[in-house]
Amino acid sequence: MVDSRVEKLAKLCTHYSVNVKPKEHVLMRGSTFALPLIDALYKECLLRGAYPLFLPNTDFDYTFYKYAKEPQLEFVSPFSKFLVENADVMIRVACDPNPKRLTTIDSAKIRKHNASQKEIREIFDKRYTEGKLRWTVLPYPISAQAQEAAMPLEEYEDFVYNSCLLDKKDPEFEWKKIQKQHEKTCNLLNKTNRIRIVGEDTELNFSVKGRRWLNSCGKLNMPDGEVFTGPVENSLNGTIRFTYPGIYSGKEVEDITLTFKRGKVTKASAAKGDELLREILKIEGANRIGEVAVGTNYGITQFTKEMLFDEKMGGTIHMALGNSYPETGGLNKSAIHWDILKDMNKGGEIYADGKMFYKNGRFLTG
Repeated sequence: MVDSRVEKLAKLCTHYSVNVKPKEHVLMRGSTFALPLIDALYKECLLRGAYPLFLPNTDFDYTFYKYAKEPQLEFVSPFSKFLVENADVMIRVACDPNPKRLTTIDSAKIRKHNASQKEIREIFDKRYTEGKLRWTVLPYPISAQAQEAAMPLEEYEDFVYNSCLLDKKDPEFEWKKIQKQHEKTCNLLNKTNRIRIVGEDTELNFSVKGRRWLNSCGKLNMPDGEVFTGPVENSLNGTIRFTYPGIYSGKEVEDITLTFKRGKVTKASAAKGDELLREILKIEGANRIGEVAVGTNYGITQFTKEMLFDEKMGGTIHMALGNSYPETGGLNKSAIHWDILKDMNKGGEIYADGKMFYKNGRFLTG
């Protein structure tokens, strides 16, 4: 018997997050382990008069990276390009049956392939910015991810669905309430020129003048809960230490410290995964920050190694190396967008134009 929350999540996604319309081409991607949710999404798209297409993730990436030669690593599929150019809506279901499958793969091969897909990323960003493509990512909980989170599957399912507010009578209404709360913070930050972040082994400042802070309230991700922008590219100066592991292609990079000068990473280290960190920084545009965000979902209470949840955790900030979101005004271009998380609950402070507005994981205004 399918969990009733699966159908509730499918309705929330198609009615609220991406608002599927009649005759739209909807592309759905995800593991076959997530078929109950994908089937429910497919049904909802049909009921709304759309034309859904499901392409399963075959989890062949281990085979690809193990055997692919350089021309294959750098190949850009015309089929992938066609899909990004023609879909009206893209829904990705996050469900990974083996998060560790790339652990033994050479980091340089992953870096080379990801860098080669820059054209696909740019088409995606352009169409989204122009309003020609809507997209979202949503979760489907399975045992492998419950194990990563060190939780029994039943508790992990509750954690996942409750973080999407599916335990509420009307989840869409609840997300709209969050949207109004975020508007207050965004209004403040959109008037701000400079941001300063202080915390454990952290002193970082940068400009956000002319940039737009966006309200993340269940549209592009489910679960959600953050406000974010793209900093002025050459303005970052100082050092930040990320207290949670960065997860990249299933590999963990722990205790990351980055030092910036005029926007570029000038020094980088990690207690674990240092080689992978250095390979990532070699990707064009990956040595700059494309996003700065503050997590606001206090229903997410623990780190699960699934960034879809972790980056939204209340009491944290995250930054992304690489590609900016153009709708924020960010200009940095890269084939990657790698989010890394920092706990702000113990002594963390954020200042807007010299005035503290965030302390110990909480906003002081609104």
